Amino acid sequence: MLAQLLDRATPFASPWTPLRLADVPAPSAKPGELLVRVDVCAVCRTDLDLAEGRLIPPRYPVIPGHQVIGRVAALGDGVRDFRENDRVGIAWIHWADGVCEWCRAGLENLCPRFQSTGCDVHGGYAEFVTVSAAFAHVIPNELSDLAASPLLCAGAIGWRSLRLTNLRDGEPLGLTGFGASGHLVLQLAHRRFPKSPVYVFARAETEREFARSLGAAWAGDTSDVPPEQPAAIIDTTPAWKPIVSALRVLRPGGRVVVNAIRKETRDQSELLSLDYGRDLWMEREIKSVANVTRADVRETLEAAASGALRATVEELPLDRANEALEMQRAPGGLRGSRVLRVGHA
Repeated sequence: MLAQLLDRATPFASPWTPLRLADVPAPSAKPGELLVRVDVCAVCRTDLDLAEGRLIPPRYPVIPGHQVIGRVAALGDGVRDFRENDRVGIAWIHWADGVCEWCRAGLENLCPRFQSTGCDVHGGYAEFVTVSAAFAHVIPNELSDLAASPLLCAGAIGWRSLRLTNLRDGEPLGLTGFGASGHLVLQLAHRRFPKSPVYVFARAETEREFARSLGAAWAGDTSDVPPEQPAAIIDTTPAWKPIVSALRVLRPGGRVVVNAIRKETRDQSELLSLDYGRDLWMEREIKSVANVTRADVRETLEAAASGALRATVEELPLDRANEALEMQRAPGGLRGSRVLRVGHA
């Protein structure tokens, strides 16, 4: 099968081709697993973290990709809930043990044995991939492959971020950054908190205009002051400066929710400008988001199927995966998500 392989971490330098297209043996379904023929796989900022070395897999080479839509090609022994040719999705959460204290508490995203698709195991930048049937998602008929793919991480992590804000309907919400996740979080916020105005902070005017077109009540630069202090702000950027800026406009008792697995270190010095009395005092807080649960993915898909959510996507073929990754480095260049076409349309 054709697959894009990451042989080693490759810090960015033009020209940049961290992935290598190769013909490799296709996997087979073990007991309890599905073999999935991949149709599309959306590109995520985490794939860029993996390629540049901020996120290290347990072994190389690894096949990235964790927003996979495809068809069941074969069933492993013991699988009862799926049939061949069923359409399924594969998300970042590849496996959790189900028995640790976090799993028993409904927090499988915090499982110490958590395994991620496209990092701990091979992912969807390939013609075939395997997944435990217990961690595969049925894709609603209302959603196309392209529309569903970005929901499996960018959408689901946004859904989880909204839950972690502790926002009450009617309180203002802020979003920093407006890319693949941000444009979905805004729409999800309208569904979960219909009375809450959403204020978007983004560096590029193209992103701010896009936010307004999706219903943002206000959009400004990262350092601008919104019409009122948000009760919560969700950060979807790779940088530290937006977090510091967000704390400075957050209302007392508010929370900044950081939607990222890794942060770049280029502007880490911004943290030194953080002043406790001015920026953190008055019970302001920072909350991280770690991974997603299967429930996050399922609820996001249900919200999209109801018509409350529409992903904006650009489709590229699998052999342009390096280009798609580089696009993730250029904020404001494109709207929404990039999705790799792996199988036939």
